[in-house]
Order: sequence, then C-alpha cells, then structure tokens
Amino acid sequence: MSRRVALITGITGQDGSYLAEFLLAKGYEIHGIVRRNSDFTSKRIDRLLTNPAVTTHYGDMVDVSSLHTLLIRTQPTEIYNLAAQSHVQVSFNVPDYSAEVNALGALRILSLVKEIGLASRFYQASTSELFGGLPGTVPQSEATTFMPRSPYAAGKLFAYWTVRNYREAYDMFAVNGILFNHESPRRGRTFVTKKISQAVARIARDEQDTLVLGNLDAERDWGYAPEYVEAMWLMMQQERPEDYVVGTGVTTTVRRFVELCFAEVNIHLDWIRDDKLEIGVDSRSGKPLVKTDPRYLRPLEVEHLQADPTKIAQEIGWRARTNVAELARIMVRYDLAYSDYGFEDAVPEDAISRWRKQP
Repeated sequence: MSRRVALITGITGQDGSYLAEFLLAKGYEIHGIVRRNSDFTSKRIDRLLTNPAVTTHYGDMVDVSSLHTLLIRTQPTEIYNLAAQSHVQVSFNVPDYSAEVNALGALRILSLVKEIGLASRFYQASTSELFGGLPGTVPQSEATTFMPRSPYAAGKLFAYWTVRNYREAYDMFAVNGILFNHESPRRGRTFVTKKISQAVARIARDEQDTLVLGNLDAERDWGYAPEYVEAMWLMMQQERPEDYVVGTGVTTTVRRFVELCFAEVNIHLDWIRDDKLEIGVDSRSGKPLVKTDPRYLRPLEVEHLQADPTKIAQEIGWRARTNVAELARIMVRYDLAYSDYGFEDAVPEDAISRWRKQP
C-alpha cells in the first residue's frame, strides 16, 4: 500500500476527532496540530493518543513558522484544514482573530505547500454560512450565490476562493467541502444543538430550571458529524478536485429541535408568546422550561439554510443516513449518561431509562 499520511488542523474539535478515527481505520498515519493552551483540550482524542499511528504537534494557524516546520517534518499526502474560530456569534466579537484563522490560515498552508513543493492533497472545511440570507435561494447548491452574514462566514469565503485560485493557478489538488450544520455528542457546548441537548438532560435530572435561546424560527439542515467526515475523505479520493455541498436536504427549526430533544425525556411543550418573547412550558405541569432572550440573537440573522446535495450524491455516492430525530436522540442519550460514562459516544441503550420522566 502506498504511503498515506494525513495532517489534520483542528484535530481536537468535533470533526477532527471523528476524522482521525475514520482515517486510522483506513490505515493512515495521523498528525494533528494542537494549539498550546494552559488547559488540556484534547479530551475528544485522548483515547487515540496511545496509538503509535497518531502524533500531535503544537502549532497555530496564525504562526507561519510552525506550519512550515510541521509540513516539512510530516510530509503529508493529505491535509485536512478543519481549524477555525468556528462560532458565528463570537466572530462578531473577535473579527480580527476570526479572519486571521478562518481566512488567512488556508492561504498560509496552501502557499507553504506550493513553496515547499509538496504533492499534498488539500481539503478546506467550508460552510453553509457562506450562503447567508440571500432571498429566493433555497435549497443551496454549489452554484448558489454567496452572501456571508458574519465575520466568520466572510473569512470562510476568502478561504473558499483561495482554494479555487490555487487549484486553478497552480494545478493543485485542493477542494472545498461546503458542509451544512452537522452535530454529535462531541459538539462544543456553546453551539445551539449541544446547548439544547445538554440543558434537556440537566432539566430531566432537576439540575437546571430553564433553557434560554435566541431565534427559535431559524431553520437549519442538521446532519450527523461522523457521516460528514466520510464525505470529506471521499472528496479527497477523486481523480479530479471538485467542490461539494454536503447536507441532508431537510431543514428543521430550532424550535422543532428543542421539541425533539424534550420528547426524549417524555416532556412535551406548549408555546406561549409574551410580548416579543416566547416561553415553552411543560404541557403537563405548566412549568416554564424554555425562554427566549434577545441577547442571544445575532446582529445579522441567517434564517434558512437547506442543502441541495445532488452533486455529491450523483458523483461520489455520498448520502446522509441519520435524520434529525435520530440525531436529537443520540445527543440527549449521551448527555443523560455523561456523568456516568465520560466523554464517549457509546452510551448503553438503557442509560436513558434511569432518567426518563414517567408519563
């Protein structure tokens, strides 16, 4: 078998950890870039670090010298650029840093690959946030006009076009995966799906009173992250580099995702509008469990994101397999069992029964 070495930026994140597991099963040697922190941030990949095929290296997407050293040292055959300041709301608070990582990070790596003369294939983690709020463009495909609505999305758009430019100017194998929202038990707790599933579990255990959210009517195309890293890999195995939209093709409101999560603990909600705010109450007890707060609204909202995954289905054969109800079930069951089973995906099927509220 030919040498297969993957360099993963953002290996400690949700996608990076799943991708590392996926590539290990394929026989890859894995190198991951880890940003130095005063606290350990590797819990998603801790169990992989005993494998001799996995090596982590300190580096940073804003530090050219560290990237240059790592590329020469590891000589990767495939580079997966997953590192990002990935929180949309936070990007309004730290726009300069978001641009340094999200926009210039990809440029730095591609420029170094060209300068060093590596034959590495390059994957750029792009995002559905590129499409923003352009009216009349649903669902969104590879041909849809971009309209970024946040510093996060603007930085990702720069990276998207950088990939296209380097691919065409220098005949590099470089691809953009325009991934719509993909979630899992490993999602960071500041992201809305994880915030919801974790709050539902805590409410079911009487450890939290209410869940506070922003826009309940925002619609997203939510899929299951382990399936999306398979799509990343498949793009990198094609004869010609192409950009692909990756998603389920089905949208769900934040409100509906909340309802699906609460249903997993036998709680059903009724919605009450109070002036401009909404409250979700337990239909049996009348207890308020969900509240909206304008502080959680973005300065610019993106109301409706829905993938048109026709191209990747036809050309590569990839399709999402987990629907949003199954996704909610996976996440809530994990969060119900978290304190007993630690940071793992595998949760015993009966773990939920100890916490499920009885009708």
